[in-house]
Amino acid sequence: MEKQERICHVVVIPYPVQGHINPMIQFSKRLASKGLQVTLVIFSSQTLSTPASLGSVKVVTISDGYDAGRSSIADLLKQFQDTVTQKLPQLVVELGISSGHPVSCLVYDSFMPWVLEIARQLGLIGASFFTQSCAVNSVYYQIHEGQLKIPLEKFPVSVQGLPPLDVDELPSFVHDMESEYSSILTLVVNQFSNFRGADWIFVNSFNTLEEEVVNCLASQRSIKPIGPMIPSVYLDRQLEDDTEYGLSLFKPAVDGCMEWLDSKETGSVVYVSFGSLAALGKEQMAEIAWGLRRSDCYFLWVVRESEEKKLPCNFVEGSSEKGLIVTWSPQLEVLSHKSVGCFMTHCGWNSTLEALSLGVPMVAMPQWTDQPTNAKYIEDVWRVGVRVKANEKGIVTKEELEKCTREVMEGERGSEMRRNSEKWKKLAKTAMGEGGSSDKNITEFAAKIASKFNETTDSKA
Repeated sequence: MEKQERICHVVVIPYPVQGHINPMIQFSKRLASKGLQVTLVIFSSQTLSTPASLGSVKVVTISDGYDAGRSSIADLLKQFQDTVTQKLPQLVVELGISSGHPVSCLVYDSFMPWVLEIARQLGLIGASFFTQSCAVNSVYYQIHEGQLKIPLEKFPVSVQGLPPLDVDELPSFVHDMESEYSSILTLVVNQFSNFRGADWIFVNSFNTLEEEVVNCLASQRSIKPIGPMIPSVYLDRQLEDDTEYGLSLFKPAVDGCMEWLDSKETGSVVYVSFGSLAALGKEQMAEIAWGLRRSDCYFLWVVRESEEKKLPCNFVEGSSEKGLIVTWSPQLEVLSHKSVGCFMTHCGWNSTLEALSLGVPMVAMPQWTDQPTNAKYIEDVWRVGVRVKANEKGIVTKEELEKCTREVMEGERGSEMRRNSEKWKKLAKTAMGEGGSSDKNITEFAAKIASKFNETTDSKA
């Protein structure tokens, strides 16, 4: 019998929330396109309609044993770590046997630094994947190293490579020291517990987007920006069939959204979405509703089913001429549609990268975690949007929303934002295109681990 061709097998393990799964799916597809065998493993208790494969990437879902109803955040995180630590070694062996290609590398979400110990025990290469921006990672790194002392006392805060950050421009866990969030601060800071020990560090960003802060982090150890990790058809088109992420917790209203957008003029629609997690209060939802109405723009607003009851009475019916409200949308298709002129966003990192990559200016309305820092960059560094200001009660009023929406959609400042958005769109395509900075980093990784794998198997032969 002919010997089976030896292929380097990589297992990719995201943290099981949509914003972490999506970029790691895209990284998996990119690695597969470079000739590696890739298996994506998701430990989750959520009901994911998971396909058996995404292109040539095999997908495996395993229960993580979560019982969200009965545990604190700290308990859930420990339970998750215990489950993965117990199940992953055996799974790695089984995947090697079932595919005929033994696993030689674990690419793990940086929220799970303890997976590096499992990689070491199994004699595998360990690569950490950071799903957030380099700017946000740098803040957490400085806290880990003791260079930023918590709780913070003086503002603005100086972090090398970043603009000065005021209290409302820092990641929320850094200054919001509520006991329930202290576990999450520990989680994000501990990403750096073995930062220098991992064989590779990947970041979902690109060199020109965060040049100064990339260089500062890279002075501590080698890091590889490999983003933006969005489907290839919207960037470089190297992966011809890569039109969507492929896994979603919600079902988008594809036909309804696109037909409605088709009927609108170029750049006339405000697209509004606050992601898969943000839950706004009833008062804030009403202010957004009336702010959109006052702006007199067409709007497409994503209001998840769990949030619909917070809309003002009769608002949906009364807005049918100007607005369309859906429970979920095909966001990439929407942002790339010619009729969309602006994106009102919570500034999650994936949404921010998508808007930058597709050249859409933003009204930034950050909620928590990394979003305030992303909003700072959107407004003051990349100059592709405007950040709304909340009142003394923490509410963004309808007047403020109208003003900011008009600023982006009309006038000279809006034109400047559109020009800047086009610039970043071109730079994102260049980074991911053949021979671009991110593409080179992915190619180098694939070539080096394949070479190491071949050396190892040759020595065993």
